[in-house]
Amino acid sequence: MTPGAESAPLDLLGVGAGPFNLSLAALADGVPGLTSAFLERRQAFSWHPGLLIEGATLQVPFLADLVSLIEPASPWSFLSYIKAGERLFPFYFAEKFHIDRAEYDAYLRWVCGQLASCRFGHQVDTVRWNGERGVFEVDFTRLGPEGDGEAVGRLYARNLALGVGTAPHIPEPLRDLADDPGSLVLHSADYLAQRDRLLAARHVTVVGSGQSGAEVLLDLLRARPRGAEGLTWLARTQAFAPMEYSKIGLEQFTPDYTRYFRGLTEDTRDRLLPAQWQLYKGVSAETLGEIHEELYRRTIDGGWPDVTLTPGVAVQNANRAGARIELSVEHGQQGSRAHLTTDAVVLATGYRERSVDSLLSPLRPYVARDNAGRPEVDEHQRLVLDKAVTGSVFVQNAERHTHGVGTPDLGLAAWRSAVILNALTGRDTYPLPRRTAFTTFGLGGKTAEGRDHQLTASTTVGGRS
Repeated sequence: MTPGAESAPLDLLGVGAGPFNLSLAALADGVPGLTSAFLERRQAFSWHPGLLIEGATLQVPFLADLVSLIEPASPWSFLSYIKAGERLFPFYFAEKFHIDRAEYDAYLRWVCGQLASCRFGHQVDTVRWNGERGVFEVDFTRLGPEGDGEAVGRLYARNLALGVGTAPHIPEPLRDLADDPGSLVLHSADYLAQRDRLLAARHVTVVGSGQSGAEVLLDLLRARPRGAEGLTWLARTQAFAPMEYSKIGLEQFTPDYTRYFRGLTEDTRDRLLPAQWQLYKGVSAETLGEIHEELYRRTIDGGWPDVTLTPGVAVQNANRAGARIELSVEHGQQGSRAHLTTDAVVLATGYRERSVDSLLSPLRPYVARDNAGRPEVDEHQRLVLDKAVTGSVFVQNAERHTHGVGTPDLGLAAWRSAVILNALTGRDTYPLPRRTAFTTFGLGGKTAEGRDHQLTASTTVGGRS
């Protein structure tokens, strides 16, 4: 693409090309006459490369691909990818409902390689609204292989879709050590790149009770000799708890629940989200079982493995202790404190939404915000903007405060993309299911069939009848 050469406004310009915007790009590809482009600063697609641990699987079924839950006949479905590689029969016999992460990454790269709308090595610098033309002006820099700017350009678009993703979160007490090249303190996002160094360390501490922390611990445990494991697993949560994976429980990751959550007051939503941590921060029961089995096998000849698992603990401070690292920790329930000396720390401490404040700085006066200063997002995934802006800014994975725990879930990617495209085109380009859960969330609503939900006089809310 010649920088600045395209002056005709696009119908949709996506900022970022992670799984969610890639889902939007894939479904947009099937809309006749719709013009779109998705700009990504990276030179090539990669999905959490530091955590593509051998044997690690997705926590969602393969049907949670880019398109299938909305358009299973799409050429961009996971099964289409398997068919293109002439692997349908091996996949059929493998009976893998939950595929390896590495295979999901390969599938996404396959889609990226064929969608002409995805443009890598393009960094979006700023976005402005041009009221005279009724379009967004998007300034970008084309990056070279080493990340240096080679050229600048401008595109115009009637609508935007922000899908800039999340960034690894480093807790404040450990940020200085994480930035210190002399300390082996890293986020789990960089685990595979540092795996050999971690295996060479005498003692490794993993911080964080989620799936990533469990997978890192299990991988290190399997690779270290019996009796000299030298591993500690710490977590703030009160237990190394399994993720909610009951069939009815999972209905909180449906469009029905998303609509219910949006209807709650801001204060209620803010109170509810932290209490739902086990829906998305727990560990799969299978992984917890594999950790226990590996630990148990190491007791067969007598003795206990040199592995410490301690929940309910927060890291309060961290310092260099010569060539080693000293962690100051506090147990929340006991109120007790202790020091742990270790050689390396892996922080499985999750991710935070990347800020788009600088990118959208020129639009700041137009964006409506809630009481906490967060952008308001409507039911169509659009930022609520001043009426002077006639274009739409759609957001992906930046609306947990308004749309709930399903926001980062891959299973809602295709549905959210369809919501966006229907709003953009003004028609049911992709018909959406009227009902998606057996659970009825809240009182006083109606089912998809229009039947009223009524409580009989003998029913007592919050107690027994």
